[in-house]
Amino acid sequence: MPQGVEAKQKLREICRIAARVFYAKSYDGASMQDIAEAVGLTKAGLYHHVGSKDRLLYEIQNYGMDILEETVLAPIKEISDPREKLRRTIIGHIDLIVRARDQEITVILHENRSLSGPLRKKLNARKRGYIDYLIDLIRRVQEQSGRPPQVSPRLATFALLGMVNWLYQWYSAEGPVKQDELAQAYADFFFRGLLGAT
Repeated sequence: MPQGVEAKQKLREICRIAARVFYAKSYDGASMQDIAEAVGLTKAGLYHHVGSKDRLLYEIQNYGMDILEETVLAPIKEISDPREKLRRTIIGHIDLIVRARDQEITVILHENRSLSGPLRKKLNARKRGYIDYLIDLIRRVQEQSGRPPQVSPRLATFALLGMVNWLYQWYSAEGPVKQDELAQAYADFFFRGLLGAT
């Protein structure tokens, strides 16, 4: 295995485990010693891989954006119909938020303001790319409908993100609503609000 690939995989493993520690103890409450023990490294070994606690949080959040791109955006890249692409984006984003194995996503939601300086700017630029993608896609869906827009694409984008990103606060896979049902219901709800129809 090439060294670069091996190092990336090790960093991702550290990110996955550290995300769970931050999720349980919060960014401020978790120490680098806590994370080193959870990962199975010495504290010095952990610093060798991530440099600092701030850098580790950045790497977790950056990895979360990698997951979004790899599991939500890449599979639908070739879909030309904007409505189908938007529906699949919503369903994929919901899957990402509610599945337990990628809690680094919830760390993004909890700890976004814990980053500062250049690392925060770099991550926010990446997030803006996703927001711009959604704004453009929603605009195209509205244009395709042939109806006058009921709401601006930007406002619709932030309404969608707020609706979906809050799911981690209340949704339980053990509850009465199954994930597929939840995703379809949210997508239908959003389209009704956006276009006045499913």
